[in-house]
Amino acid sequence: MKEIVLKNKGLTLKILPEENAFAVTLGNGSVWETKRKPYVKFTDGRTVEFPSPCEVGKFRSGTGDVIKAVYSGFDNSGIRAVARIGIDRTTGDVFFNINVLGDADKEIDVVSFPPPFEFGAEKGHGYTVLSRMQGTLIPAGQPIVVETGLVFQRDAYMPIYGQVRDGSGYTAIYETPYDCKYLPEGENIAPLWLTSLGRMSYTRKIRFCFREKCDYNVIAKCYRDYVKERGGLITLKEKIAKNENVARLIGRPVIHTGIAVHTAPESMFYDKEHPENNDRYTSFDTRAHQLKRLKKLGLDKAYTHFDGWGFHGYDNLHPSPFPPHEGAGGAEGMKRLADTCREIDYIFGIHDQYRDYYYDNPDFSFDEALVYQDGSHPFHDVWNGGKHTFLCSELAPDYVRRNYDEFKRLGINIEASYLDVFSVVELDECFNEDHMCTRRDCADNRRHCLDMLSSRGIIPSSEEVLDCILPSLALCHHAPFFTEILGAEDSNPVGVPIPLLELVYHDCIVVPWIGLPAKRGGWGIPVNDSAYIYAILYGCPVYCPIDATEDDIKDVKTACTSAERLAFAELVSHEFIDGDIRRQRTTFSDGTVIEADLDSGEYKIC
Repeated sequence: MKEIVLKNKGLTLKILPEENAFAVTLGNGSVWETKRKPYVKFTDGRTVEFPSPCEVGKFRSGTGDVIKAVYSGFDNSGIRAVARIGIDRTTGDVFFNINVLGDADKEIDVVSFPPPFEFGAEKGHGYTVLSRMQGTLIPAGQPIVVETGLVFQRDAYMPIYGQVRDGSGYTAIYETPYDCKYLPEGENIAPLWLTSLGRMSYTRKIRFCFREKCDYNVIAKCYRDYVKERGGLITLKEKIAKNENVARLIGRPVIHTGIAVHTAPESMFYDKEHPENNDRYTSFDTRAHQLKRLKKLGLDKAYTHFDGWGFHGYDNLHPSPFPPHEGAGGAEGMKRLADTCREIDYIFGIHDQYRDYYYDNPDFSFDEALVYQDGSHPFHDVWNGGKHTFLCSELAPDYVRRNYDEFKRLGINIEASYLDVFSVVELDECFNEDHMCTRRDCADNRRHCLDMLSSRGIIPSSEEVLDCILPSLALCHHAPFFTEILGAEDSNPVGVPIPLLELVYHDCIVVPWIGLPAKRGGWGIPVNDSAYIYAILYGCPVYCPIDATEDDIKDVKTACTSAERLAFAELVSHEFIDGDIRRQRTTFSDGTVIEADLDSGEYKIC
């Protein structure tokens, strides 16, 4: 079959059907082409490249110029694949749709289609952009190493990636993002499609937005426009219209502290040498006194987050942690703490959990646990509560409803709640026939839990910022950078940190940063960097320690005052001043310009 050429808006797409090869030429002469083959990887270990198509047709619809290709003969498998490849005449975007038909249950591991576009940039002439946590820029010539490549996990908060070479580039957008991942092949990025409940099930779609003039800002804005068009860009102003209490969140520092800790003997954290350390608590009344102290020192408003309020303390007994910890003061003590917060205008927020499903919780039943494809249950014994599996997300909303009715019965005024891990860990599939659940269902179920809180006037939050959960979040715990040893306090960055998430969603969610000016490094903060400076640069609030000094509070208020002013503004652009990655500038839609030097810690807000 001869080559097929499609043209639109100065872009040319050349398809070589026999070779399953594709090349995109932009109006300025830049060429992005594929050289590898698409393939199917089967669960028995075979990897089979796509054969030449048995049928090829070209047609012109009302909106696009399209090639339809049909593939069969995948090494004795009965599957067929139907691809639609073309150019959207309205947007000029190139799209690849693939529908794999006839696969048996658990037959396919992943499908690679289309093959990756060749990067081929010389050192200093380009970079790869990944949505790894806050955002990662990997300069040409540096290796691209990821953990899983799963979309909607720390390797990809957002379902996008992009590359820039000599000024031109593309944004790749997974239009069907729930069952997919990406795989670095050298410096090329290959999109992969996963099964859903063991089958390919539906058409998978990815869109490439090519630009003659491209950088990571353009990549972010391509995606922001895409999300906005589809109704997914839910701003803080819109969230306030739905839940007026979210307005109280704006410009407040976060005070994160705990009440009680009980560490089970099976837990990784159990201290065998000093068993007395495995059970400890601070009373609700003590925490109330500490908050009053901060108020007297000048911290006029704050958002509080209390871990470990339940019967056994932090990360125990979920999703049935009641009654509140008796030693710390029980339900009455917790109510006094909540009432104190209201009196001093601090938002009373708690940690809560509806994924980890502890064996010793009073309502435990394997009938409600998540079931893997092989019929087994997840098992973990890392966290304080010891042995646990996962609760199927289909059942989580019922527990949320029950528990927050219980708070109401006890007279404890919950103003904010953090549903742990819902916006950071991978989306779960459940194969239990009584409550089967796809990854997309899981995202919907997690959002249902958060929306339930919001419907009660409770400010909803979670751990980080998965794009598919973000419309139902007002606040996250943090969203820092991917570092070489994630979790270490003194780790180097992976690539060059960039605010890709903020460039898309700054005006949609409050992202606090953990650290005061003198602090360098931290969880997700490069060892030589200050989280406080990133907060200033990105227009975000910061955390305030429970034992803060007057000077600490002055620094906290400086950052939070700036964050309050910029909360509803779009982050329009981020740049490295004179190409120096240690000197950076941000520009917001209200005209504010912020410059910061990461080495000196100096900054100015104009």
